[in-house]
Amino acid sequence: MDPLKAVEMVDENTICVAAILGSTLTGEFEDVKLLNELLTKKNKETGWDTPIHVDAASGGFVAPFLYPDLLWDFRLPLVKSINVSGHKYGLVYPGIGWVVWRHKADLPDDLVFHINYLGSDQPTFTLNFSKGSSQIIAQYYQFIRLGFEGYKNVMENCLANTRTLKEGIEKTGRFKIVSKDIGVPLVAFSLKDSSKHTVFEIADHLRKYGWIVPAYTMPADAKHIAVLRVVIREDFSCSLAERLVSDIEKVVNLLDTLPSSINSKDAHVAVIASETSEEVKKDITETQAEILRYWKKLVDGKRVGAC
Repeated sequence: MDPLKAVEMVDENTICVAAILGSTLTGEFEDVKLLNELLTKKNKETGWDTPIHVDAASGGFVAPFLYPDLLWDFRLPLVKSINVSGHKYGLVYPGIGWVVWRHKADLPDDLVFHINYLGSDQPTFTLNFSKGSSQIIAQYYQFIRLGFEGYKNVMENCLANTRTLKEGIEKTGRFKIVSKDIGVPLVAFSLKDSSKHTVFEIADHLRKYGWIVPAYTMPADAKHIAVLRVVIREDFSCSLAERLVSDIEKVVNLLDTLPSSINSKDAHVAVIASETSEEVKKDITETQAEILRYWKKLVDGKRVGAC
């Protein structure tokens, strides 16, 4: 999200502006500090009181340990609420997550359900009142067992393994790293030359080596870019990173020996005019549109993936 464009869209009907700390596609942290500054200025000019919600589902357990000086949380005055998922970098299996508010007054009581049939007033914010407590117990155990230093060590190890994987992929000379240095520990990368083979083919061949690496196209305004993404968790070791790089090299070397699976009519970059033997380069917009059509067709036929 571009904070400038986001604040321009704010009007008197805006409930809040939501910033993402760790995007699903590239792991990038959006600039919450800049958003806070711009929104503060607009609130002052208009008399509004538009707050910020931070979706820190992925980054909430990463930023405090790896980037403690990064301002994204309640240190920024307009941040009123934050959500985080324990089943991601909280190191617990799926089913646990929170949303926390700066002050009790920031959570409208209209959103809270009150029941008294258990003998006293029981407020709840959840849609499903009855739910197992196993994930909460598991998260509590991790907090007690690891503590701040333990989580910090885990996240630092994830970051080190991320760098190992990134450097290995860069050394192949075949890929461009799309993910940022500061963000969730993951590596998103695209092919430098996708005129003959695609990241979707690489993902398919990697399955033969036991790897499930999702390949996907980027969202609106960047749909012509397709990437592979590897998320580094606490159990993804340095040796696994090196092994993955080795298997990626095997796959791209294999693809070099195979004929292109891309129809030359749909995704070639240049056409050779036989009459004059002169290279006629296609308009870049037309080329990107053709590549996108091919990739979309391929994705539509392969609706399996991983989160």
